[in-house]
Amino acid sequence: MGQKVHPTGFRIGVTEPWRSRWYAPKAAFSEFLIEDQKIRDLIDKRLNRTPPFAGCSKIEIERTRDEVKVFLSTARPGMVIGPKGA
Repeated sequence: MGQKVHPTGFRIGVTEPWRSRWYAPKAAFSEFLIEDQKIRDLIDKRLNRTPPFAGCSKIEIERTRDEVKVFLSTARPGMVIGPKGA
């Protein structure tokens, strides 16, 4: 009987990009990883678990030396940016 492979893990680097794009020195790697997970948990809690649901399917985090960029893919962007769009 064959082993089950997670489809996202199987495709990362081939057809799918990584969900976190950054490089860190050895000392800061664990801090960045924990911070990424906290960002993902907060966004998931705010957008997917409490009404009204925004349907956030993908959260991508990109870090540079000076900033952190978070890219969201949602089914209902109006729920994220608000009814007036600002």
